[in-house]
This record gives sequence, C-alpha cells and structure tokens, in this order.
Amino acid sequence: MNYKGGVGKTTLTANLAAEIASGGYRVLMIDLDPQTNLTFSFFSVEEWNADLRDTRTIQRWYDGDMPGQSIRLDELILTPERVNEVLKDSAGQLDLISSHLALIDVDLHMAARLGGGVTLAENKRKFLRLHGCLAEALRSPAFGGYDIVLIDCPPNFGLVTKTAIVASDYLLVPAKPDYLSTLGIGYLKHSVAKLVEEYNDYVGHAPGAGAAGERIDPRIAGVAFTMTQVYAGKPIGSQRMQIDEVRAVGEVPVFEATIRNSPTYFAEAGRDGVPAVLTAPLNDPVSRELRALSEEFVAAIASGGPRS
Repeated sequence: MNYKGGVGKTTLTANLAAEIASGGYRVLMIDLDPQTNLTFSFFSVEEWNADLRDTRTIQRWYDGDMPGQSIRLDELILTPERVNEVLKDSAGQLDLISSHLALIDVDLHMAARLGGGVTLAENKRKFLRLHGCLAEALRSPAFGGYDIVLIDCPPNFGLVTKTAIVASDYLLVPAKPDYLSTLGIGYLKHSVAKLVEEYNDYVGHAPGAGAAGERIDPRIAGVAFTMTQVYAGKPIGSQRMQIDEVRAVGEVPVFEATIRNSPTYFAEAGRDGVPAVLTAPLNDPVSRELRALSEEFVAAIASGGPRS
C-alpha cells in the first residue's frame, strides 16, 4: 500500500505474485482497490462483466451488517486460466479474489456499523470484529494451502484498508523515487502504528471478540522503488538521492532492488491475463529486477522482518 496512487502498486503485486508462484508456491491475491486493476490484470473487462461482477467479488463479501454474513470468503476464490496455464510446469498456482468498482462505497457503510452499542465494551468488541473481519476469514482451513497472500490495497487509509492491515503480517510499500511519492511514507508508518496500538488496546479491554480479539503486529517489510529512470544500469542521480534520503531517514527499511519504468510492465492491465515477468526473456532487465525484489521480499518475511 501507499497513500500515493500511480506508483506501480498493482503492477508490482501482479508480477511479484507471478514470480513467487513460478517458484512452485501457491499464491492468493486479494484485490481491495475499487479501481479493480489487479483483477483486470488476469481477467478482461468483458469476462468480469459477464462472469464476476454480480456474484464473485469481494464487494459481496463486505456487504451486509457484518462482512462474511452473506457468503464465505473462500467461495470467491478464482483461478485465472491463462496465467495458470503458463505456470503449470512450475507446480505453482496463482489464485485471485476479485474487486468491484462499488467497493468505493463500502468504507461509508462499514463506518456506519461502528458504535451504537449499549456499553463501551460492546462498542470495542464491534470495533475488533469489524476491523478483524478479513483476518478472521483468512483463518479458515480453506486458505491453509496457500504459501502467501498478497493484498492490493487502495491508496487511502479507510476501513477496508484497515481490515487488510489487521489481516497482514507484513506491509510492502511501493513508491516512485520522487518527493510526492515518498512524502507520505513516514505518515503511513505512524498511521499503521496508531491503528495497531488502538486495536491491541481494545483487545485488552474487550474480551469475547472471538478470533478478532487477538493482538496484531504487522511489520513493514520495506519500501520498493518502482518506475525508476535508469542510466548506466542505475537510477538517475536525482532519483538515487531520493532513495538514499528515505534510506538515511531510517523510518522504514528500503529494498536494494529497484524496478525501472517500462511500458511493457506498467501499461494498462488486462491485455492477455499473464504478467510480463512470466513471458519476458530471461535477460530482460525488468524481469531481472523483479526477480531480485521477489527474492529480497521473500527473504525479509521468512526471516521475520523488521518491526514497524
């Protein structure tokens, strides 16, 4: 996630997921961005309209008095055919839970469900259940076969995003190496820390919240710089200065691998349903950078990663 849009967040999610799956892992992606671009990276708009829009998206799961009341989350899992055909020799698999354009209204509906309890303890339990709804759903044995779940968040800190943070062990922050894209990184870290503190405080004072009533500790795995301009194999000088400044401030870890800008990777999604990292030549520079970032990312979460 990143507060700033246009930083290659969805492209990075799709290609990281594909690269990890090509290593023989089972990967689930959850598209929580109302723009639905991650979904359209694997299904065409026509396929989405015909087969998914009405019944097979995460928006349906968030509907109702409490998320998950009308449908189980695992009932929404899709297995995109085209990308999995490419992955078939790797023993990996890539699945997806689709987003919906109407997800933009879900934050307002969820906010209206907070409060209204007879007692403070009841309101705290409601807070925990609502914020912890995605985490609780992902505890289902139906998700036990996945090695990793990647959640593509919208560029805001609304309730849908908060449910993703509560459900997450790690946060990956894609950013362009420019002032506007990096401006909100420190604020994002502060916002996450504040949410974690409030959630865990409620856990201590609102017994009876079920699985949602467990303490959380999401960690920032790192900032991944995307869409760089490259000269002599490195980001240009002004961008290196921006990257070095974020690293020097030391608020969050920064991955060594950077991803250069490329129309092949960062163009409109949904052309053929297969991320470019799976079809590009092995010596393609962007593919090499994505593989390097994937290795760093997996190593960071496997080792426990730094605390946020």
